[in-house]
Amino acid sequence: MFKLKFLTVTVSTFMLAACGQIPSQQMRMGEVTALSMPAPALKIAAYEHSQLLIENTENYQKIETNPVHRVAQQPISTFSIDVDTGSYTNVRRFLLQNGQLPPVDAVRIEEMVNYFNYDYPNPTAKSQHPFSVNTETVDSPWQPNAKIIRIGIKAKDLQAQKLPPANLVFLIDVSGSMDAENKLPLVKKTLRLLTEQLRPQDQVTIITYASGEDLVLAPTSGVEKDKILKVINHLSAGGATSGERAIQLAYEQAQKSYIKAGINRILIATDGDFNVGITDFNTLKGMIAEKRKSGISLTTLGFGSGNYDEQMMEQLADAGDGNYSYIDNEREAKKVLQRQLSSTLATVAQDVKIQVEFNPATVKEYRLIGYENRLLKNEDFNNDQVDAGDIGAGHTVTALYEIIPVGQKGWLNSSRYQAASTALASLKHEYADVNLRYKLPNQTQSILLNSPVQIASKPLAQATTDTRFAIAVAAYGQQLRGGQYNANMQWDEILRLAKSAEKPDTFGLREEFIDLLKIAKSLSSEQKKS
Repeated sequence: MFKLKFLTVTVSTFMLAACGQIPSQQMRMGEVTALSMPAPALKIAAYEHSQLLIENTENYQKIETNPVHRVAQQPISTFSIDVDTGSYTNVRRFLLQNGQLPPVDAVRIEEMVNYFNYDYPNPTAKSQHPFSVNTETVDSPWQPNAKIIRIGIKAKDLQAQKLPPANLVFLIDVSGSMDAENKLPLVKKTLRLLTEQLRPQDQVTIITYASGEDLVLAPTSGVEKDKILKVINHLSAGGATSGERAIQLAYEQAQKSYIKAGINRILIATDGDFNVGITDFNTLKGMIAEKRKSGISLTTLGFGSGNYDEQMMEQLADAGDGNYSYIDNEREAKKVLQRQLSSTLATVAQDVKIQVEFNPATVKEYRLIGYENRLLKNEDFNNDQVDAGDIGAGHTVTALYEIIPVGQKGWLNSSRYQAASTALASLKHEYADVNLRYKLPNQTQSILLNSPVQIASKPLAQATTDTRFAIAVAAYGQQLRGGQYNANMQWDEILRLAKSAEKPDTFGLREEFIDLLKIAKSLSSEQKKS
């Protein structure tokens, strides 16, 4: 993967400057003022710029699809929950704006499924837990003898006016690479939307970074919206990207304005392409993981294309106990920071881990769909020192397992010497036992929640609308990743399943998903022909 963000433009800039065609004050990295250049130089710059656009330096974490496990050998599956949604919108950008199928590693199925809200039951007023857990088991559309267990979590909701006071630090990338319509201008629209939601008890600090970092707005009350908007409106791009020092400054400012029992969060808006300071991914991730111990979380808002470092954005939010969202248009900005303000900012449960133990008397094989980079060791489940994902107010989280019941043909050959299952007869009415462990905000000791999965399967056509839709989205993700586990289910079958569950659709998100399915089908057909 190439990381030559400014190389072509920089070389051409210095060559033109050496010929006296570009004034020295315009030789900042990544910037060439076209109006000051004679026609020959402008043509060279345009050509070099086109070459830069062709050379795509986007970066994605390698993902190996979860394998099938034999219950007799590995009955327990453990992972961290994930409420990020960036993969869905980034894939949407490839389909709509680029007119091409996304790279396989850009597709994280759990982020696609969790992009949508589901009508899971709210936790009852008497519940001691901040979220509810429910399951549904249905026939699989992929494997004739398989079932799908859908695990659904719904966090308690909080109205925006009931949120704790917020201490927010906007950390804005204004480097030369952000000088594109789908980058800094869209960042500014996004921040305006969030500013309009601020209350008098909230406070905002704004830091910009490029070749250096600047505190452009000291902590300011949400009542002074005009003052905040004036700073946002004057943001402009130029310079290299020095992210590490800026992140340090953001944490320092957040700590100075820390609100006890409030929301303390940094929101970084960038394309993630750091090229000055600490650029090593693991070093940055480690630094942020250490900073989260201060009680300040980090949310990443990704923008742009061409040089977009998606791995950086997703993993830094993970390390910073925040959320990762990719914003490809103003409508998505409204979804993330207007309609879902409470879930974006207010955490109701931290370090949420799921551990599923499958019953060897009733389940022969299983596979977890997605969550590949959220897997945990089984011993991590009870270790309160191990970090996991957080759930915001009103969030829904969905996880899907495909299982093969005992006595049915599955993916794996039977083992000649495998000992017979010896599960207690009293447990033969259960497929699995779902355990969740979480911490209340700012607490150090975890709480355990248990929910057995009963043997009560139903045909897919009779499943709830939410379960059918979640499976359709998972099938879409699997197909984009090559269709390894979709068997004979092709685009038309996925489309039919999605259409059977497209309502209710308050914000038109499911309708849009069906349009994306049609585009992906068309592009897939074109790819096969070529």
